Amino acid sequence: MKGIDIAVLGGGSWGITLSRLLDEAGHKVRLWELYPEVIDELKTRREHSKVLPGIKVPERVIITGEEKEAVEGATHILLCVPSHGVRDTLIKISPHIGNDAVVISGAKGIETDTLMRMSEVIENVLGERVKVGALSGPSHAEEVSRRMPTTVVASSKDIDVAEEIQRIFMLDYFRVYTNTDITGVELGGALKNIIAIAAGGVDGMGFGDNTKGALLTRGLAEMTRLGVAMGAKPLTFAGLSGLGDLITTCMSKHSRNRYVGEMLGRGMRLKDIL
Repeated sequence: MKGIDIAVLGGGSWGITLSRLLDEAGHKVRLWELYPEVIDELKTRREHSKVLPGIKVPERVIITGEEKEAVEGATHILLCVPSHGVRDTLIKISPHIGNDAVVISGAKGIETDTLMRMSEVIENVLGERVKVGALSGPSHAEEVSRRMPTTVVASSKDIDVAEEIQRIFMLDYFRVYTNTDITGVELGGALKNIIAIAAGGVDGMGFGDNTKGALLTRGLAEMTRLGVAMGAKPLTFAGLSGLGDLITTCMSKHSRNRYVGEMLGRGMRLKDIL
């Protein structure tokens, strides 16, 4: 499946990484970023040296700070902004989104004020005129951008949408599975961040593998129980978007949540870490 016209919203590490991947897959990519200084560097140097030094954005990828230029005519829209910025971004681009566009959440989180998942925020802002999906799983941008083998989940309540997302993103080093339990997929991606902070605390306090193994196991059990109570399927949490993402985030040097926990475990104050 090639030649899709797709807008990627967010010029951070994940947006850049997926823009590169989508370009490699043969799609027409427009990358939108909010901050002028980032846009300038992306246009002039084709990189964002603060988050992904040395990783270049292909010349074919159009870089813009204009919502209309980024979104108008795009059949697929990929949200790679932080979860707290998803609603504001959707409001900005809403006038330019065509009917039946597929809007894919690449953000992992829960909206603070409403406790909505990202797909629910999309539906709340854009209504029924768009199709909604999510992409989640153990996928650090630092590794995907270097073409390290990665496996993720494309999810939507509509299996046809999930399979369409799967075809768009699939490459030899980026394998995509499908799952219609979007509630479970999104909750796995959000809740594991809490456990990752605790896992970092284990590292920071100098505890060992026994402690972290217990934390991950009991943490997964809590994630699953909460997810089921919110309408998810328990098996989803045993898959890539649950256990897979939990292990990666709790163990990786790339994990920001784990790092915050480690610094807290060493006695630093949160305001000095962030």
